[in-house]
Amino acid sequence: MTLPGLDEILDRVRVVAIPLHTRFRGQTVREIAVFEGPEGWTEFSPFPEYEDAEAAAWLRGAIDFGWAPSAPSPAGRTEIMVNATLPAVPADEVERVLAHYDGCRTVKVKVAERGQTLDDDVARVRAARAVLGAEGRIRIDANAAWNVDEAEHAIHRLCEFDLEYVEQPCASIEELAEIRSRVAYMGIPIAADESVRKASDPLAVARAGAADILIVKAQPLGGVSRALAIVREAGLPAVVSSALESSVGIAMGAQLAAALPSLDYDCGLATVDLFEGDVVAPAQSLVPRGGRIPVRRPEVDSDLLARYQASAERTDWWRARLARCHALLAAAAASDLVDPEPTSLL
Repeated sequence: MTLPGLDEILDRVRVVAIPLHTRFRGQTVREIAVFEGPEGWTEFSPFPEYEDAEAAAWLRGAIDFGWAPSAPSPAGRTEIMVNATLPAVPADEVERVLAHYDGCRTVKVKVAERGQTLDDDVARVRAARAVLGAEGRIRIDANAAWNVDEAEHAIHRLCEFDLEYVEQPCASIEELAEIRSRVAYMGIPIAADESVRKASDPLAVARAGAADILIVKAQPLGGVSRALAIVREAGLPAVVSSALESSVGIAMGAQLAAALPSLDYDCGLATVDLFEGDVVAPAQSLVPRGGRIPVRRPEVDSDLLARYQASAERTDWWRARLARCHALLAAAAASDLVDPEPTSLL
């Protein structure tokens, strides 16, 4: 990857703060930096708490999308089936939240929220099943919050709702392998997310036989091309998901999904529906219609950039973060010229 100059990025970057209509990951406002490269608009939006070393992979992903030509779709996909995402809301709010999603046949339900109980999770999943009906698909995501015994107990409680898979029930690869073994007789697959995108070796989970499915996110994995390489080497089915991005970031995920050799599961690329706004006009926004989003790169809307413009203080914070992450990528690139071994950033 050719690294553009820092000034080239900083001259074009715009930082926005978009409210969410439902609290998600403890956030009510999502801050996002967007800038335009030769191939079009791209997004840099690692969560504020992430350290620079992790955030640098997100910048690599943003640069990959803005500067590299689009990856071809071997299956000629022009649309991607997507799932609704249900935050850890009370059961009586499930119908309201899911009403934001048009035509999605699959729901990913967040479980194991800090301060909540397994009974809360059961009630939320039960409510989601009632909204979807018998034909709908339900997957749950614990974000690595359970130990093996807790995960086994929870999956037993929740299996009556016909789970499509369980995403990252435990934190470590060893724990994932253990819970996968314990619940194999139930026929419920285990998917790995954090064990892929936060790992220094994203293929370790596949080599350990610790997951049936990989969750891949273009920005955190360093871009579409790197994510495709990981999926190829892992040899496992992949579900492309978002990192709570605007339509610009979702377009990156849609390009990744379109480029996969096979796509057996609905993708987690409908999270623009969690926002109260976007950086692109409604006609171009990548919210689902009939449970699908198009594979296209939208143009940002200058009026919306102005409406959601972040404060001067937060804009300076993001610009400084961009500079630090760019320096890490530049150092990694320079190191690669001396030692061609792959790095976690490039």
